[in-house]
Amino acid sequence: MSDHAQVNGQTIAHTVTGNGPPVLLLHGFPQNQAMWHAIAPKLADDFTVVTADLRGYGASSKPERMEDMSFRQMAADQVALMAHLGFDRFHLIGHDRGARTAHRLVLDTPETVMSLTLMDIVPTHLLLDDLTQDVARAYYHWFFLAQPAPFPETLIGHDPDAYFENCLAGWGGGMDGFDSVALGAYRAAWRYPDCIRAMCNDYRAAIDVDFALDAQDLDRTVNVPALVLFGADGVMGKAYDVAGTWANRLDNMQSTAVPGGHFFPDTHPDATVHALLDFLKSE
Repeated sequence: MSDHAQVNGQTIAHTVTGNGPPVLLLHGFPQNQAMWHAIAPKLADDFTVVTADLRGYGASSKPERMEDMSFRQMAADQVALMAHLGFDRFHLIGHDRGARTAHRLVLDTPETVMSLTLMDIVPTHLLLDDLTQDVARAYYHWFFLAQPAPFPETLIGHDPDAYFENCLAGWGGGMDGFDSVALGAYRAAWRYPDCIRAMCNDYRAAIDVDFALDAQDLDRTVNVPALVLFGADGVMGKAYDVAGTWANRLDNMQSTAVPGGHFFPDTHPDATVHALLDFLKSE
């Protein structure tokens, strides 16, 4: 059952299951912690698994200011949440925006992270600073959502299901494989106007706040054990040497492709669990 913690000035919805070393799972856009429905129970046989809704998403609070949706703020929430739960150090796994939050978290508070897993992203600064036509076409939402309010909010609000399901299908290779219960949880959240606003602010903050923060940290590396996973058929896997984009940022890295597109944790959970357990049990 999901619980709520008051941390870092926010209400963060989360769920704790299992026993063993702590693992924090962070979802991406346009989802929430329901994306881990088929993964968390299998990890919980060996780990204490915490799934959380990022601020602005799911059942967590929705700050109004754009600046409050930066990855730095999202990361601070999750460090505070884990401390609230009694975990000063933990394994950290993120997908999409959750992975970008995870990268910022380990840069800001490296002492809290036992291992880092990044799913289907290239570094934020690299993507924005060296944008290719193919990526710009596929990931147009970075720039649509970042338009001044209330333009994207108004258009999305006309039919949130149509817009966000187009995102799921477009980057995930269709809607086959998405669990109906998880889809119900996604829809319930993204139909909420404050959630739409917060998600737009997430993308505004990536350009207006996070890009500059990442520029300051271009020479910094992460030395905790790291796993980079990417969808074999996804946009990132086709457009980039994903592992190569992280080679000068992660000192102790391994990487592997997982079947499926961007949303492989939803559509190929067993392959995702296999890759995660191989890595986590080796640490």
